[in-house]
Parts: sequence; C-alpha cells; structure tokens
Amino acid sequence: QVQLVESGGGLVQTGGSLRLSCAASGRTFSTYAMGWFRQAPGKEREFVAAISWSGITTYYADSVKGRCTISRDNAKNTVYLQMNSLKPEDTAIYYCAARNGRISAIRDYEYDYWGQGTQVTVSS
Repeated sequence: QVQLVESGGGLVQTGGSLRLSCAASGRTFSTYAMGWFRQAPGKEREFVAAISWSGITTYYADSVKGRCTISRDNAKNTVYLQMNSLKPEDTAIYYCAARNGRISAIRDYEYDYWGQGTQVTVSS
C-alpha cells in the first residue's frame, strides 16, 4: 500500500514556473514507477509525465514536452514535476500516481495508487 501526498501547486502568471512534489509513504517507493496526470474543469484526466523506478526512463505528453521535467529521489520517497513556461491551458488539478512495477506507463488505468491532487492555476 502506498499513500501519496502532492504539494507545490498554486497561482502563477503565464510564463512562470512551479515545482510539484509528491511524497510517498512506505519503504518500497523505489519499486514503483510514478506518473503525473492532470484534470482541467470539464475535461477528462490526461497524462502529463511518467518516470521509471530508477529515474532513467521518462515520458512526457506532447503538450508539456520541453517545458516540464519529471524526476525522483528514491532516498526521499519523492517524485517531482518541474513546470516552466506555464500557460493558462496548464490550469488543472495535478495528480501523482504510483504503479506496481518498475516500468512507467502513460495510461491512468495502469496506475494503482493516487494522491488527492494539487491545484495549479495559471493566469493570463
């Protein structure tokens, strides 16, 4: 069982940056692949970024590629999402997810545990 707690969301102007963090409980964090998803009002949840257990392999949605970086610190049981050059269309609730297994995935149904989410709002 893994519990996930996101933090770092907030209100930022267009072009600004935020770093989201997701702290995981449990001693087996390094055996989970991790992902970030987001859901904007009236829209379905969508994939943002994913990282393998080792941190070597990462995937990004086309909409954030080049602007976001996912990373993890297994010693701290934490995964991060650095977001730069933020746009109003990045406004959403951002969710952290953990997947049993070391290989990352981009579909939400492949993840087993979810955090409560953190709100990101980008003003124009």
